[in-house]
Amino acid sequence: MQAPVTTGYAAVLAIVLIGLAINVTVHRAKLGVPIGGGDDPKMVRMMRIHGNAAEYLPMGLLLMLLDEIGGGSPVALRLAGAGLVIGRVLYGWGMWKTTAPTFGRIAGTTLTWVVILALAVLNLMRIA
Repeated sequence: MQAPVTTGYAAVLAIVLIGLAINVTVHRAKLGVPIGGGDDPKMVRMMRIHGNAAEYLPMGLLLMLLDEIGGGSPVALRLAGAGLVIGRVLYGWGMWKTTAPTFGRIAGTTLTWVVILALAVLNLMRIA
């Protein structure tokens, strides 16, 4: 079975994830931090922006895929995919300059959680 909606968002989010990984590498070189975060708060922030995406995106995409394979609404899937993209962009923007709980960080995290929770509920409803 094909899953074109999830495939498209997986591709976009893979590009986002690679961009965030490149950002970590660039900051490592610029800040002279060969491994880990060192003692540099900026390096730790860049790592967490990438790490946070790497932690949440697999579950979001898996739930999207299962919903799409199960016959989920293409509109709902597109909203979920857009929510994941927007959530990760907001989170990165919010964490870029500070570890303080900024609007971007809070909104990005909340949006990501809401999307994953909604997809989990949709998948549970399908099997109930």
